[in-house]
Amino acid sequence: MNIVKENVDELNAVLKVKVIPEDYQSKVESAIKETSKKASMPGFRPGKVPSGLVRKMYGKSILVDEINKVLNDNLHKYISENKLEILGNPMPKKEAESNIDWDNQKEFEFLFDLGLSPQVKVEFTKKDKIAYYTIRIDEAMIDKYVDEVSKRYGKIVPQEITGENDMLYVDIVELDDTKAILPGGIFRSSSLFLEKYKGHPAATALLGLKKEDKVVVDLVKLVENTADRAALLGMDKDAVEKVQSLFQLTIKNSSRLSPAELNEELFEKVYGKDQVKTLEEFRGRIREELVQMHLGESERRFYSDAVASLKKKINVKLPDEFLKRWLVAANDKPVTMEQVSAEYDRYADTLRWQLIENKIIKDNEIKVSAEDAKQHVRGLIAAQFKRYNAKDIEETELEESVKRIMANEEETKRIFDQLYGTKVMAVFKEKFSVEPKEVSFDEFSKL
Repeated sequence: MNIVKENVDELNAVLKVKVIPEDYQSKVESAIKETSKKASMPGFRPGKVPSGLVRKMYGKSILVDEINKVLNDNLHKYISENKLEILGNPMPKKEAESNIDWDNQKEFEFLFDLGLSPQVKVEFTKKDKIAYYTIRIDEAMIDKYVDEVSKRYGKIVPQEITGENDMLYVDIVELDDTKAILPGGIFRSSSLFLEKYKGHPAATALLGLKKEDKVVVDLVKLVENTADRAALLGMDKDAVEKVQSLFQLTIKNSSRLSPAELNEELFEKVYGKDQVKTLEEFRGRIREELVQMHLGESERRFYSDAVASLKKKINVKLPDEFLKRWLVAANDKPVTMEQVSAEYDRYADTLRWQLIENKIIKDNEIKVSAEDAKQHVRGLIAAQFKRYNAKDIEETELEESVKRIMANEEETKRIFDQLYGTKVMAVFKEKFSVEPKEVSFDEFSKL
């Protein structure tokens, strides 16, 4: 078999493949013999169908199959041996194939389009400045978190009089135009969290009520969200939009969340025995948690900005038309060129970054081994277990958990990607000029 590569331009090439009988004839004969053994035809015992009859009936399809196998094997061998960096897979030129006479030809020439991977050059310079934003942990943020923790460990206390922070348990009855109970109308027992409607004019009628008190409410005005109103009345969204009636609500129960007191009992529930003794220590631990909580956001923001800077700086050209054709052909589901073109910019942007990232990994000799991934998973599982248990996880249980996760191909790929990303992040921090910037949480959110 003779394969010749002809460059069209720096991103496209054509492979000319000449196939002669010596490349495929023996494989075709073997395939015909195998087919004869398996063929079943009237008048012949199974496995005794003459090869000549099989050749007459199936010869052309067998020839096409075997030549395709030979082509596939030799194309990939050629690409590997010549260290060609390509995108996608070779795409046959259909117009060349359409001129083949499978009945009479013995020698064949096939043409394949190749999309060549562009040469990517990544140069870092300290002139490139990337901001590293950290979120300022102020007293107001700590106050908010302390309040959330105290509520999380609080108690539900029954109330005699309804208030704006209460959970109401009510019987809901649909009324007619005269505000009398509508026969056959909607009746439902449900719950209503008043804090969600704090300050809403329609909610004031529900304040200061006792058990068994009744009040008429316009639920369309009070519960403006259709999905919430549908859940309250036990209906689907389409049906509830047609309901414009007033409703009578009868108070069955009212309860309020009473936050836990900020004392040693709470501190022990949150952090364990003898870990935190004073409110000052409690706030200090919360500060540490908030710093760690927002560290991931700072890291993701820095990584995203570094990636954006490199993509803007490095002009990675792609064989766009070839890739569009390949995406149509390679898709699991039937798609049109119009559909691929509509999504192509997003695909191309992702591919450009993959090429840049691969170059960074190669230039900086970044490697992630199976053992690295395994130890990473071990650490994650052990930390997760420790968070919810007083003792460490048993070694046998830890090993089984690691094996189960690593056996999942998709999960393992995600872990490797994460570890490579961490090492690429380290390169960013070393190569770029990193400018620390402390901002408030609101300022960070606006970014």
